[in-house]
Amino acid sequence: MTATHEPSRPAPGGQENDPRVTIVLPCYNEEQHVVDEVKRICAAMDQSGWTYELLAVDDASTDGTLERLRDVQDLFPYLRVIAFGHNGGAGTVRRVGSTRARGEYVVWTDADMSYPNERIPELVRMLDADPETDQIVGARTTETGSHKALRVPAKWMIRKFAEGLTRTRIPDLNSGLRVFRRDVARPYLRLLPPGFSCVTTITLAFLSNQHPVRYVSIEYAKRAGRSKFHFVSDAYRYILQVLRMVMFFHPLKVLMPPALGLLGLGVGKFVFDQVRNPLYMPNNTVMILMTGLIIGAMALLADLIVRSREHS
Repeated sequence: MTATHEPSRPAPGGQENDPRVTIVLPCYNEEQHVVDEVKRICAAMDQSGWTYELLAVDDASTDGTLERLRDVQDLFPYLRVIAFGHNGGAGTVRRVGSTRARGEYVVWTDADMSYPNERIPELVRMLDADPETDQIVGARTTETGSHKALRVPAKWMIRKFAEGLTRTRIPDLNSGLRVFRRDVARPYLRLLPPGFSCVTTITLAFLSNQHPVRYVSIEYAKRAGRSKFHFVSDAYRYILQVLRMVMFFHPLKVLMPPALGLLGLGVGKFVFDQVRNPLYMPNNTVMILMTGLIIGAMALLADLIVRSREHS
């Protein structure tokens, strides 16, 4: 690595006022292992030489997670503990943490021991060494979560749907381990939903705006503690969020295909009707054509709004 990409070293007796890296760690009912996760992250970052801050955000845990964090706060000089008054969800934690971040690079990860957080310095180094990339995502090579038989095919279908809409290969749409440039992500933080689909949102926001995203294969361990993922409700939110994000940036990709499909079907049926019964147009043919025209008009109007917003 060239000298221009060498990580900043902590100043004697402390670190710089503005660390290069901010790590946002959502914590919700993780009392049995949250300290171990903090130790693992801080040990890796201390050895790497990167200046950093670790924002451990307790999302109104109902167990002793906050107390555990406060007990060890003085042992880790670069740990900042933030306590929410009420449960806001992982997306809210990551949005608030990223907004408060002082680092040039922002890392998202989880506190459940599932992600290889000892590799955080490696991911940061990759991003720092590649000015053409704006986000690096840890792409999981295995799936060890609950409801595996349902999650794997559901995630595959949602990912393929997102790939079709963004025309980009996405090895892992909702990985919780990633590092991105703070200034690039800042305009999109307001779009983050409260729940788990926030990681999907930040991926699609980057891809939809031509910000290069690079994927690095990582191992994914069985999580410690109890999973907060609810298959039906969270899968439904994932699908809605994919549609919402693509509609927000490229509405034509969502609305124009069904509009053209209905118009094509309507024209075909009109020709068939005229051959079968000249000068007569059934009501269903009129409805198909009008529905296609209405959806097409909505697509053009939505695209005009998006373009107006981009130049405002």
